[in-house]
Amino acid sequence: MHIKELFDLSDKTAIVTGGGRGLGEQIAEGLAEAGANVVLCSRKVEACQEVAERLQQEKGVTTLALSCDITSPSDVKMVVEKTIEEFGSIDILINNSGATWGAPAAEMPLEAWKKVIDVNVTGTFLMAQEAGKKMIQQKSGKIINIASVAGLGGAHPRYMDTIGYNTSKGAVITFTKDLAAKWGQYNINVNAIAPGFFPTKMSKVLIEQGEDYLLDMTPLKRFGSEKDLKGAAVFLASGASDFITGDVLIVDGGTHAL
Repeated sequence: MHIKELFDLSDKTAIVTGGGRGLGEQIAEGLAEAGANVVLCSRKVEACQEVAERLQQEKGVTTLALSCDITSPSDVKMVVEKTIEEFGSIDILINNSGATWGAPAAEMPLEAWKKVIDVNVTGTFLMAQEAGKKMIQQKSGKIINIASVAGLGGAHPRYMDTIGYNTSKGAVITFTKDLAAKWGQYNINVNAIAPGFFPTKMSKVLIEQGEDYLLDMTPLKRFGSEKDLKGAAVFLASGASDFITGDVLIVDGGTHAL
């Protein structure tokens, strides 16, 4: 197979949770540029609708925007059913929706902890479980969970006092590896991307407070750009990664290497 064919996503269908802004929007754009039809879903359906319309006009793919709270089993089931109804298959799932909360560990409110874990871990599980049922029937599929470098180990309390978020992303990494072990028999690849620091609404305050420190700890001396996740996502979603599963692709400008 020619190398261009390995990265071609024409006639594939991808679901991107949290696709209306930030990293989800960037990933959705990359998948659309590779030829995939894209279903965007989040609680803020208006943002998803705007991105869906732009991708359809600019990239020439078919898109669908849906309202979805990924912690709601009924919402998740609806997204999967509507995707199958519209496109006939689910080839790619990007679990990108996430939540965070900043507080010292001794002061972390229980409700905040539960919210972060529910969205980042339970929501990822629910989407993977429901979409995975279709992929098992198809005997094919690519699941890509968006983790974080924060899930690779401890973080400096001065700059990232987010124990619930860090814990949840560590859980996503382990979930990815275990699901890959369970579903490889069905020809389903399950991998994760662990982004470093990208300027988004979620990371805005963190970057503002620790910009000099974060850049000093990044060998490439910059934050992630609006294109730096596209290639990673398309690679893991495409035939180019068919023999890769249970892996975590770190996209952080080298921060983890220090």
